[in-house]
Amino acid sequence: MKIVSQIKEPVDREMELFEQKFFESMSSKVALLNRITYYIVNRKGKQMRPMFVFLTAKMVSDGEVNERTYRGASVIELIHTASLVHDDVVDDSNKRRGFFSINALWKNKIAVLVGDYLLSKGMLLSVEHGDYDLLRIISVAIREISEGELLQLEKARRLDISEEVYYEIIRQKTATLIAACCSLGACSVKPDSPDVETFRKFGELCGMAFQIKDDLFDYGETAIGKPTGIDIKEQKMTLPLIYALNQASEKDRRWLINSVKNHNKDRKRVKEVIQFVKDAGGLEYAESKMHEYQDQALEILDSYPDSPYKNSLKLMVNYVVDRKK
Repeated sequence: MKIVSQIKEPVDREMELFEQKFFESMSSKVALLNRITYYIVNRKGKQMRPMFVFLTAKMVSDGEVNERTYRGASVIELIHTASLVHDDVVDDSNKRRGFFSINALWKNKIAVLVGDYLLSKGMLLSVEHGDYDLLRIISVAIREISEGELLQLEKARRLDISEEVYYEIIRQKTATLIAACCSLGACSVKPDSPDVETFRKFGELCGMAFQIKDDLFDYGETAIGKPTGIDIKEQKMTLPLIYALNQASEKDRRWLINSVKNHNKDRKRVKEVIQFVKDAGGLEYAESKMHEYQDQALEILDSYPDSPYKNSLKLMVNYVVDRKK
């Protein structure tokens, strides 16, 4: 059995029903919108985020979920989809998961409006059912994602990013949404329980490990997940590069910064930067930090009794760092 199917097994029934509810939550009276949302739904990824919601909910409530859990999962997926649609416009990206992006098929203006529509649908889904506690969790996540993106853009101009700032960027950009999935799951079934904060932290740790793993793909021998060196070409300061910069002599440091700033389209120079980062021990350092986050996440799970949901969440944490793309 594939690892993703194994993770999903204890929430198979919920995920099936969720897909139906999620599609219904996107419906509109505008034919164009329905055509686009149908296209989105039929090109879904692994759906890890809703899985986090259902597994967390079932783990803290001895296998129970309710309508709030389904709404929480739908809100998360609506917000996540909206952010992907907007990201493709910002990055001028024509492909998403191997398919044409919304902006490639329907142009930027429509893509931005579709992203806005999905965002508002997510908010309304919570408001209309009085899920204000869930709305608060997701609103904080939206704010942090926006702040993280802007902080990264601000720092990319000067390339003066420290390790601490890097962690804050990835916490906001990536980890905060996974943290929201897990706290939403717990909150949907046990609103006033300490589990809500515990699983927010658990999700955040998973998200940190997930993003560092993504950084490491940029230095892969083959194009796994994305073409090697793409972060350098986009002037993104990732953990292996930050570590190499901190270890470098003043002369090498100037060469590295100049390479990323002014020669990031030069394939030979990008290759040299990748080799420098490898030689400086940047990959080993990033891997050790990734495993620290992994271990902390697993430690949280160890404080809970054994169950199929706990096993799946453990598999999920390990999958985050072991995945090949």
